[in-house]
Amino acid sequence: MKAISIQPFFSRSAPSVAIDEQARQESLAVAHGLKRREAGLIDELIIRYQHRLLRYLLFLTSNRELAEDLFQDVWMRVLVRGAQFNGQARFETWLFTIARNLVIDHRRKRTMASLDELVECGEDDRPMSFEVADGKPSPLECLSSLEDREHIAAALLELDTLHREVLVLRFHEEMSLEEIAKVTRAPLSTVKSRLYRGLAMMKPRLERCRAEAQEAV
Repeated sequence: MKAISIQPFFSRSAPSVAIDEQARQESLAVAHGLKRREAGLIDELIIRYQHRLLRYLLFLTSNRELAEDLFQDVWMRVLVRGAQFNGQARFETWLFTIARNLVIDHRRKRTMASLDELVECGEDDRPMSFEVADGKPSPLECLSSLEDREHIAAALLELDTLHREVLVLRFHEEMSLEEIAKVTRAPLSTVKSRLYRGLAMMKPRLERCRAEAQEAV
């Protein structure tokens, strides 16, 4: 039986009216390929999602070495459990859910029950510097200059993990609020609250970063 390639869905552009159907067909093609263990599919998925996934893990962990270790674990989980993906949701929603669960598993080994407890534990929320260059700025970055992008990254890393995560998923990964709710397993109202509070907390941090930059000139 001829293998189904998902490449056409990765490269094709479509009017906004057809985007949902395109995404659905792409998800079904990925699900079919994972169930059949099609040769090269995992490599194709890694190429497409590697920068986004690593960026998400970096923002969650604030630790490059840990993020890179978890990155490998995520793809091993996809390889082993790929048949569980049914294509009813977008692949990235499933992928980021796996990533988040692995972060939680790591935290549990350190006696923390969930990501929620990171709000009260600041040791991993310290600002850090990192780059994940894929040549494609996120929608949030498109609104700003290179200098502002650095300020945005610094400001994000000053937020607690839960608010940072929602902002990254919404503006970097362009996920809908409903998709974020699935990834985080939080009620939609909670996602909205975290988004609005996160944006409110970002504003003074960005203003401070810009003021410090101007003083340094």
